[in-house]
Formats: sequence, C-alpha cells, structure tokens
Amino acid sequence: MNRAVLRMSEGFLMEVCVDSVESAINAERGGAGRIELCSSLLEGGITPSIGLLQVVKENVQIPVYVMIRPRGGDFLYTDREVEVMRRDVELMKIHRADGLVLGALTEDGRVDAELCMELLAVCRPLPVTFHRAFDMVHDPSVALETLVSLGFERILTSGCDSSALEGLPLIKRLVEQAKGRIIIMPGGGITERNLQRILEGSGAQEFHCSARSGKDSAMKFRNSSVNMGASLSAPEYSLKVADVAKVRTLNAIAKNTL
Repeated sequence: MNRAVLRMSEGFLMEVCVDSVESAINAERGGAGRIELCSSLLEGGITPSIGLLQVVKENVQIPVYVMIRPRGGDFLYTDREVEVMRRDVELMKIHRADGLVLGALTEDGRVDAELCMELLAVCRPLPVTFHRAFDMVHDPSVALETLVSLGFERILTSGCDSSALEGLPLIKRLVEQAKGRIIIMPGGGITERNLQRILEGSGAQEFHCSARSGKDSAMKFRNSSVNMGASLSAPEYSLKVADVAKVRTLNAIAKNTL
C-alpha cells in the first residue's frame, strides 16, 4: 500500500508545502502524506524549477503536487502568463509530477471557469488542487460549485480569512456544502497550537501546513549591507526549512483528533 493511501486509511492526510529538497525530505520523514512543491514560499509559492522537481522526486516517495503560478500577486492572468502556465504544466507532467496546484480568477472575483477548463485539459490525467486564489473570490459558495463542476480534486482555503483559524466558520460551511464531491483542505497559519481546533471545528480530513522553523545560514563571511530582494524580503542569512519534529507533532495531533 503506498504511503498516501496508508495516511488516508488513518483518517487524515497532511500536505506540507515546501520550497527546497531538504524540506521535502523532512516532510516525508515527519509523516506527511503529500508535498506541495513550489518556489518562494515568501510570496505564497510560485512555480518551482524543473531541477527542483527532479531532485525532490529522486529523494521522496510520497506524492508531489506542483504549484503552477507564474508570479506572486493577484490571480488575474494575461494571455502570455497563461501560455507560461500551459508550458509549465506540460513540463511538470513530463518530469513526473503526481498532481498540480493552480487557480485563476476573473477581474470581478469569480473563478475563471473558461481558463481553468483550458488548463485542466492540459493537466489531464493528473489530479488538480485549486489553490488559495479561492480565498480571494467574491462568493465562496458559488465558487465551490464552479470548481466541483470543472472537476478539481480539492480546494485549499483559509476560509477567505487571514488564517484557517480565523476562517474556521466558513471552512466548516464549505465542508458541509461539498458533501464529499470535492475535498476541502484547510491551510494558512496552521500550527501545533491550533490544528486540533481546526480539524474538530471544520470536519476536514486533509490539512495543509509548512511546519517550518528558522535555520541559520552556513556562511561564515557575511556582508550585512547587501540584500538580494526588495525591502520586504527574507533575511539573507536565515533559511526557513520544514522541521521533522514539527511535522511529527502535527501528524500526531491529527491522528489523535480524527
């Protein structure tokens, strides 16, 4: 029995979002059932490189779902950005992605059904998660029905709020509305302190977290006057990596809750 199936037989599945090989390995070691692979979690996750996907696939056995998001910011895409997304989907499929994660909205905050249908056709036969673009929709209840009819496998959501804990009332309503037709996966600020409340309060069977902790850079020589990103970028000499102990703890909490 593969490990993802084994996880679901335990009644839950933990997805860990990662943006490095080390984080992917730690997520699997800690008991994650699936990885969401992206680059730049600081921007909420964008499409990872093919090299990252290849090396992650060589090092973990659990399913790897790949983020298809050409840039940070909103989810209203130009024709050229859509072409990038199509090419990325094709490449990720060639390089053994197990699933894909994407989303697109219209300017008035509805699911862009036409574009999603077009992208889903390119994704087939891989399963696809609609990501937290869902949290930016005008009417979540209508959006859920659209995503069911399009054939998405799941929705990742913080309940259209700043975190899954804040959005818990809506997540619960979405789980009830979905009636098993689509998986509702809470994500956004999930930690060992709030996971039990989120699982018990929502009725969700899957959850999404980063389970990261800070790790100091191995650099001995440091130039503190230079920063590689914009003013809001991450500290140059500190890395955020999925923490085996945190993943294990979250796994144990889920096991005891569900």
